[in-house]
Amino acid sequence: MLEFLAEAFVQNLSPSLLLLIFLGVLGGMAMGAIPGISATVGLALLLPVTFTMDPLNGLVLLGAVYMGAIYGGSFTAILVNVPGTPSSIATTFDGYPMTQQGRSEEAVVGVTVASAVGGVIGVLGLIFLAPPLANFVLNFGPQEYFWLGIFGLAMIASLAADSLVKGLIGGSLGLLIATVGISPVGGEVRFDFGLTFLQGGIPLIVALIGFFTIPVIIDLITDPASRGGEMIEEGAGRRSSVLVSTVRDVLSRPLNLLRSSVIGTFVGALPGAGGNIANLIAYSEARRASRNPERYGKGEVDGVVAPESANGAVVGGGLIPLLTLGIPGAPPDAVIYGVLLLHGLRPGADLFVAQGSLTFTFMVSVAMAAVMLIPVGLIAGRALQRAVVGTPTRYIVPGIVLLTIIGSYAVRNNVADVALMFLLGLAGYGLRSVGIVPPTIVLGIVLGVIVEEGLVQGLLASSGLAAPWTSFFTRPISLVIIVLTLVGVALVLWADRRARRRDGQEGGETAE
Repeated sequence: MLEFLAEAFVQNLSPSLLLLIFLGVLGGMAMGAIPGISATVGLALLLPVTFTMDPLNGLVLLGAVYMGAIYGGSFTAILVNVPGTPSSIATTFDGYPMTQQGRSEEAVVGVTVASAVGGVIGVLGLIFLAPPLANFVLNFGPQEYFWLGIFGLAMIASLAADSLVKGLIGGSLGLLIATVGISPVGGEVRFDFGLTFLQGGIPLIVALIGFFTIPVIIDLITDPASRGGEMIEEGAGRRSSVLVSTVRDVLSRPLNLLRSSVIGTFVGALPGAGGNIANLIAYSEARRASRNPERYGKGEVDGVVAPESANGAVVGGGLIPLLTLGIPGAPPDAVIYGVLLLHGLRPGADLFVAQGSLTFTFMVSVAMAAVMLIPVGLIAGRALQRAVVGTPTRYIVPGIVLLTIIGSYAVRNNVADVALMFLLGLAGYGLRSVGIVPPTIVLGIVLGVIVEEGLVQGLLASSGLAAPWTSFFTRPISLVIIVLTLVGVALVLWADRRARRRDGQEGGETAE
């Protein structure tokens, strides 16, 4: 393996591959920053281009685009509260508040460093842990995926610590929205209200854009100052020191980077999970482990570092089951799988032996793409940040509206999805006014399908037992996830109670 790695590093330093990586990262970043044009769509658009390329160049280009697209979704999440990709949902929680506080450049620098570190760690996991981790992932059945979804839903306790009841209401609404359309297991049509386009369900991207974007648009129209009136002047005065201070700040807390990257690598290796879940789990764990969890959701830099380092690691993690077992870890990996088959490359042990040079060169190129995020992100990303910050609100609002319409329409090329997006957004604005925040609803939508499929498939697989439901409580991995879920919820509630007690004591001292 070492000789393959050495050769792979040398090949990746060639001008032709470096140019491909640079163009891929830059193009992927642009695609990821457009809501609705996810990493999967971006890779699918490039698929015909790879037909005329040799296998190595085609894989290197797709890997670089994949890494750039996952990273690019963070820009709109930070600047206008619009997740460019579903894996950037958690980045909005603290990214947009940082923009409102005049700290958008700090957020951009933070996610750039986090994405690069996470990407490299994910590839290291791919190179050194692929075979054993892939075998472990094979032990995950429907029951484990069900409990993994429940573990994700338990994060509502940390996302809505101010009111757990309202958080649970939001999560339940998300679960209900996820049931619209044809049942993923039985094939029954549910809650379509006689509308044909609802038989396919409510697309996640449409719900994502509606719930996160429309409330922000309404805020900007009714209260332009909510965007952060002082950030242009403050940003201009701090640019010389923001870069160095933010990089130092992020690297001074390596535990957050390492923990989030490990989460991203592991979750990415679970087929069907991907960045949609990894970024939320990483955010929840970062908040849970923080000494100041009350800062999260109010502009905490660790709140953007955690999800983005997990997102970067998901790229390498998703390639683990793909290259070793031929099982795509996420939809973008399915496109890469198609390219492998197109060129006669079959994933498995033979791929690492017969095509060892090509395989390791591809894996190292993904790490090179992560490193390339630093110069590309710090130059192009900060330029984008300054352009958005310097643009008056009266121009920003029409631009956001245009992006939301394009993104919603692009999902299924259906005008009805645009109307659905606006309706969900208006509902989200109304729910937010009574304390039910959009993240809890979207979390329910993301995890609803996973929970339902795991529950039904688990019961069907255990139908031979006298009590099929007992299979959810007898499998070792399931028991571990159950314990982690209970411990996690208990820690969040304990931390919230301690924070409330401390606030009460401080309030009493102030009154005296």
